[in-house]
Amino acid sequence: MRRKTFDVLMTAVGAVFMVTLLMAGGLASWGSSFANGQVHDQLASQKIYFPPAAAFDHPAVGTSITPSMIPSVSQYAGQQLLTGEQAKVYANDFIAVHLNEIGGGLTYAQLSTKAMADPTNTALQAQAETVFKGTMLRGSLLTAYAFSVFGTIASMAAIGCYLLGGVMFVLTVLGLWHYRRVDDETVILR
Repeated sequence: MRRKTFDVLMTAVGAVFMVTLLMAGGLASWGSSFANGQVHDQLASQKIYFPPAAAFDHPAVGTSITPSMIPSVSQYAGQQLLTGEQAKVYANDFIAVHLNEIGGGLTYAQLSTKAMADPTNTALQAQAETVFKGTMLRGSLLTAYAFSVFGTIASMAAIGCYLLGGVMFVLTVLGLWHYRRVDDETVILR
């Protein structure tokens, strides 16, 4: 095979890889933008706000702000919940603490079983209903967090594709440059 033929083939393959990587980067960028945009828009429409900064001045177990919330929840004091990371903190470090207190450490499934066994106990019925609502909100917020992670991964994939596409562009240009410099009679791979 002549060297020029080999250079043309390799340059063409490099160009195809470059275009493919740039297209994949574009799709990954779109996916990231879509996922993060949906998370933001859906969370914004719920109008959930973290407690104000003043609420964190006197944390106590059994109150709306417990000492366990200071390291994580207080960093978002007074802010509207708009990001996946905020949703994770609110779900795991705010709602979960209150659900544990309301349910006495029991999950909704456990409380529901007890409530079904004692249908006349209105306090237990209300407790199970409250824990159910909180558990559903917590699950929704953690789903928003999961989708924000997908958006972050897609963003990283886009950057990787763009970088590799750039490398392939440079290699393709070098392949064309080499093609123009090689003698027509040079033979490789006999």
